[in-house]
Amino acid sequence: MPVEATEVQVRPGAEGDLEALTDIYNHYVRETAVTFDTAAFLPEERRPWLLSHPKDGPHRLLVAQERKCDILGSAPGAVLGYATSSPFRPKPAYSTSVEVSVYCAPEAAGRGIGTLLYKALFEALATEDLHRAYAGIAQPNEPSVRLHERFGFRHVGTYEEVGRKFGRYWDVAWYERRLGPGD
Repeated sequence: MPVEATEVQVRPGAEGDLEALTDIYNHYVRETAVTFDTAAFLPEERRPWLLSHPKDGPHRLLVAQERKCDILGSAPGAVLGYATSSPFRPKPAYSTSVEVSVYCAPEAAGRGIGTLLYKALFEALATEDLHRAYAGIAQPNEPSVRLHERFGFRHVGTYEEVGRKFGRYWDVAWYERRLGPGD
């Protein structure tokens, strides 16, 4: 059952979120092929990543947090997930493109947290000088494909067997969304 927006606060990420964000990410590192990182991180190893996402600008980190009550079996005030927009590629001509991603705490997956996060992220990015958003989705991952398509992403290609994790090769499907005024 989806959570209500009134039960969840979406806000910019802060240094105090680092441990919870690292725990969420490490779940996907250890248990899934969603990310191609293969070794879990310590929070201090993730600090540069956190600091590379300021409160404003095109490279953002938004966090979903329970407001007061315990809605998903976690502690009140728990971080339920996060969404980011990051540089797509390091060369200057790519500056109007971002790569986006969303990660939910395992107990929050399938409850609408990703939708709340992406809604807030794309509203924030609408004021930025951006042209395109890209998302790479390791396959298979139908929930992520559905989420991205709901937000207007379209499939633009697939890198076949591009990453090796858990003793096998994984494809990554790439999705693209137009950004700009009115988006």
